[in-house]
Amino acid sequence: MTHSKASSIIPVILSGGSGTRLWPLSRASYPKQFAPLIGDASLFQASAGRLSGAAFARPVVVTTNDFRFIVVEQLAALRLDPEAILIEPEGRDTAAAVLAATLQASETAADALVLIAPSDHLIPDTEGFASCVETAVATAREGRIVTFGIKPNRPETGYGYLEKSEPHNGPQPLARFVEKPDAATAQEMVTGGKHLWNAGLFLFRADVMRAAFEAHAPQVLQHVEAAYVNARRDLGFTRLDPTHWAGIDPISVDCAVMEKANNLSVMPYTGAWSDLGDWKAVWRETEQGGVATAGPALAMDCTDTLLRSENPDQTIVGIGLENIVAIAMPDAVLVAHKDRAQEVKQAVATLHARGLKQAKTLPRDYRPWGWYESLVVGGRFQVKRIVVHPGAALSLQSHHHRSEHWIVVEGTARVTVDDEVKLVTENESVYIPLGAVHRMENPGKLPMVLIEVQTGSYLGEDDILRYEDVYARD
Repeated sequence: MTHSKASSIIPVILSGGSGTRLWPLSRASYPKQFAPLIGDASLFQASAGRLSGAAFARPVVVTTNDFRFIVVEQLAALRLDPEAILIEPEGRDTAAAVLAATLQASETAADALVLIAPSDHLIPDTEGFASCVETAVATAREGRIVTFGIKPNRPETGYGYLEKSEPHNGPQPLARFVEKPDAATAQEMVTGGKHLWNAGLFLFRADVMRAAFEAHAPQVLQHVEAAYVNARRDLGFTRLDPTHWAGIDPISVDCAVMEKANNLSVMPYTGAWSDLGDWKAVWRETEQGGVATAGPALAMDCTDTLLRSENPDQTIVGIGLENIVAIAMPDAVLVAHKDRAQEVKQAVATLHARGLKQAKTLPRDYRPWGWYESLVVGGRFQVKRIVVHPGAALSLQSHHHRSEHWIVVEGTARVTVDDEVKLVTENESVYIPLGAVHRMENPGKLPMVLIEVQTGSYLGEDDILRYEDVYARD
């Protein structure tokens, strides 16, 4: 058998999750993996950077339609060019995502090495992690599926565990998977030293993983292969076929394959790691002396507390707090006991059931051309701030129910109104009558900022009739 070269480990970044336990920062419209949760880079960018360099080929990203342009923008900021961006028509859990990416990797070589990685994990030691992966390469080349286990530093009941078969820290046969334990069992496993946290990281040959699905999950293989073969290209994205994808029963890769296969090995990772699954985990990774703050925040006489403000003009102050998480956003505030951080997901479900927009969307709405946010909303008017990236353009469109005034405050806009095209510079404005066909573009090299005043009987975002769109949105 011929092997693909060692430098071509193909990293697969799974980035379709919603991260509701980190609400209100993480929401369905812009989940935690794309937010700068710790540091200036997003977790997605940190993952992509960690999986780049001499040991890795260009990444394959699996995401959803809503996040496709966010992925492109954040990779471009790192100057990383993906091998492929696969678009899932709808979430079907990790088995389908892993297999679709494996089929994509097979286009490079049937026996290409593939590394599956979630996009939202914190692994600070990039070199140590790369060394750990390299240590497992030979085992994966031999036809083993290598799962990476994290050496636990506390009894954690929120994770599944992996049981080692040998006492050393090198790659070795996996003894068994262990479901999420109770507190007493978790303590025993940590004390015993034979168990690792299941991190959802896997290294394998593409042909080996395909064979595993053929043996243990043939129906998943049938539908995913059909969805992949019938995928269509769209602006550099690969859209998996929705008809075949809909036939997949949601199932994790652990349940579909890993817990049934007899060729699994485990590679212990002893460095720092966190899935940042809730605000308690964020506190744990950022606290100093028991208190963690971010943004304009002041903690007075507080212990074991996290205070975080996402608005530079909004200061959060805590006095005499103990075991509290307080997160302030412009449109929502979370205050919770730190030990009940897992229940945030339930709170989000309740908000959604009540029809509150804060359950899913942020005040800032990200689009492929930039972003906008509402500053003031009235009965028949709305004021927005709109930021357009250099070289970007909004769609050619019209509205049935509203007219618009645009005032450029930074940069220059190229504005189309019916048959007229003109440049509008700082401190200049333009009026868009109701029904006029119009477009806004940024021809400059810096972001363009304008204030939009909408007036009319209906101001919803669905009052848009598109005629042309460089981003091929419906």
